[in-house]
Amino acid sequence: MHCSRHNNMSLLWITGLCVTALVVVRISNWWYRWSNPKSNGMLPPGSMGFPIIGETFDFFKPHGFYEISPFLKKKMLRYGPLFRTSILGVNTVISTDMDVNLDILRHENEYFNLSYPDGLVKPLGKESMFLKTGNIHKHIKKICMRLLGSENLKRKIIKDMDHVTCEHLNLKAGQRRVDLRDLVSSLITAHLTPKVISDLKPETQSILMESFKAFSFDWFRTSYILSAGRGLYKTLWACRQGMKLIKDVYTSRITSREKYNDFLETALEELEKEGSSVNEDVIVSLIFTLSGITQDTTSKAICMVVKFISENPKVLVELKREHEAILANREDKEGGVTWEEFRHKMTFTNMNFLVPTGYTIPADWIVLVIPSLVHFDPEIYDNPFEFNPWRWEGKELRSGSKTFMVFGAGARQCAGSEYARLQISLFIHHLVTTYDFSLSKDCEVIRVPGALFPNGISMNISKRSK
Repeated sequence: MHCSRHNNMSLLWITGLCVTALVVVRISNWWYRWSNPKSNGMLPPGSMGFPIIGETFDFFKPHGFYEISPFLKKKMLRYGPLFRTSILGVNTVISTDMDVNLDILRHENEYFNLSYPDGLVKPLGKESMFLKTGNIHKHIKKICMRLLGSENLKRKIIKDMDHVTCEHLNLKAGQRRVDLRDLVSSLITAHLTPKVISDLKPETQSILMESFKAFSFDWFRTSYILSAGRGLYKTLWACRQGMKLIKDVYTSRITSREKYNDFLETALEELEKEGSSVNEDVIVSLIFTLSGITQDTTSKAICMVVKFISENPKVLVELKREHEAILANREDKEGGVTWEEFRHKMTFTNMNFLVPTGYTIPADWIVLVIPSLVHFDPEIYDNPFEFNPWRWEGKELRSGSKTFMVFGAGARQCAGSEYARLQISLFIHHLVTTYDFSLSKDCEVIRVPGALFPNGISMNISKRSK
């Protein structure tokens, strides 16, 4: 009896050890295959992190604004400017090499097709212009330029943009302390929404403007799950509400056949052309995402500009000199900023814009291009983390060159770059010529990896006494 029990226990132990060994072998084999993915050629060097989650949390770990991501710095020191990893469950090759980046952006659809992580696709929608490639993307971008291109900015937008910017700053100056991001988002949506859809009732326009304002990619730039979840919910809500409203207006326009001088009318004309590559869903998505992203990116850029100006008195003095000279030389003293002033008088405010051998990248991998790192290269720019507008003085810069990619390059050159420059310039013009301002002391900016204001950005503003 005792011997039988002992044999049974031994058998259980042996069975348990065998099962455990088998599990360990399977897990080890799985981990090895994860860490050493198969390829028909030689993959770039790198590491894949933990199975499934990869190195996602390291990639999105917050770091100081005036420094390169510790994750990227560590990888570049160990593997060079091109390395493999896994982010958001996707096998990824990260490129920080300026020549490789420019080549990828200029030859989209030849060697690479555009792709985004599923987490970005959901709020944008599968019909978003940012997910289109090839001729369809070119067609949609051409439609966008009908709204955001220089000609339309000059003829239809600059006057209203200037008026609304002046009006909003004047209104907020009476409150003394304001949320700068909210102020800029409000003024952008206030002048842009009627240009996009002009025949809305006041309450409907207000709802659409709130949807545009609520759209943000900040949720995607945080490693904190709860915060990211709330941000994603808010963005998804804004997308659903905004696109439903736009679709209702679209349907009404199709039925009534009335003509309106706005961007929706332009899009409908493109839709009705023979052989058009856009459909109803593309148009609805285009109008919402273009307006939402224009608000999100431009408002953040203006916040950064104001922060830099407020921390650099020498820059503020030079800006005041330039913009007060514009006011003094303006023939119509009651008029607003003209296109001529924007293009030719704001020389300090604006700048004048005039696949690696030996590696195999599998077809189902993503190549993550990080062009911004070239701007932090001390071999190209002296003291790259210093805010120094004079570094551009007297230089002719070509946006989309390998050492200067502030608005992307190739087919992905930002369609709204001129719009953003105009809005930033007008905001600076009115701010430095009419108001005294300062930012709150807790105004902190970090990268995750994009710029983020964890404490918001509050501004004290008051009208300057004459």
